[in-house]
Amino acid sequence: MSPRGARPSSSASDERAATLSQVAHEAGVSLATASRAINGSPDRVVGEDLRRRVLEAAARLDYSPDANAQAMARGRTATIGLIVHDIADPYFSTIAAGVSAAADEEHLAVTLANTQHDPARELAFVRTLQQQRARAIILAGGRQDDARANEALQAALAGYQHRGGTVALIGQPVLGVSTVRADNGRGAAALANALLDLGYRRFGILSGPDRHLTARERLEGFIGALDAAGVTPDAVVASAFTRDGGHGALAELRERAPEAEVVWAVNDVMALGAMTAAREAGLSVPDDLAFAGFDDISTLRDVAPPLTTVHLPLEEMGRLATPLALDVDGGVREVTVSGEVVVRASTPRR
Repeated sequence: MSPRGARPSSSASDERAATLSQVAHEAGVSLATASRAINGSPDRVVGEDLRRRVLEAAARLDYSPDANAQAMARGRTATIGLIVHDIADPYFSTIAAGVSAAADEEHLAVTLANTQHDPARELAFVRTLQQQRARAIILAGGRQDDARANEALQAALAGYQHRGGTVALIGQPVLGVSTVRADNGRGAAALANALLDLGYRRFGILSGPDRHLTARERLEGFIGALDAAGVTPDAVVASAFTRDGGHGALAELRERAPEAEVVWAVNDVMALGAMTAAREAGLSVPDDLAFAGFDDISTLRDVAPPLTTVHLPLEEMGRLATPLALDVDGGVREVTVSGEVVVRASTPRR
């Protein structure tokens, strides 16, 4: 047996990774003490001198801690779970970039889950991330007007928090957790007023799903501003909150509002889908029909004509949500982000 403090003699076993038991023997401590020194423990703290001795032994043996063992010891992994509705939507991918950047600064990894706008999948992902001992969870995306689904999700998040996890939301503050919310109503009202100032009076609206709270907030803000100006939209058509939703809904909108001068969609991807459908129908954009959206997603840089929209600082929203999600103090906070109207060539002055 080699003396304590010296490397074991060369053998075939040296080619295998060192074990925690070997580190404990090398440092002259118990296996439990070595585990607490390397992996940490929420219950017992190892003295600094003893911890240094264990770490020095681990370095001599080139020991690499097991991530699963550390998670068991600490109760959490070094990961943040990010749950989004549709990662193919640049709205969510830009938010994810902000979360990832903020997580990098905290030396944390991000695990991404995509719900495909399905509340049941969202709930299942929360439970999976709890089982995986994620340190924190961020949910990104507007909530539904669905009391049963919201209550089930809130209960799952409460259980996760009870076990030591922390949570933040990007959306409407309806789940009892810290939230980054966009001022959707005010942004939509500002956009409506900007379009009125450009001379538009005949509006067709693609409103998104009836129960989607983000769509509802934006629709109410936009119509409220029109109403204050004495203008009533020609038609409001509900559709999925996606590019294909906007594409498919344009034909109905044109049928119900053939005299509309401008189409406003409650998000950019719907507006882009509707613009494509208009061109496929032989319409010139914006000469025959103008378009506007909401969010200012990154792909708008490659759209012709450039789309009028409401700019939201999406990456910054992801960055803001990350420290809220990592906050262990237990307080519930709310951060409101404002949008800014950006008028572009898709809505020329009438």
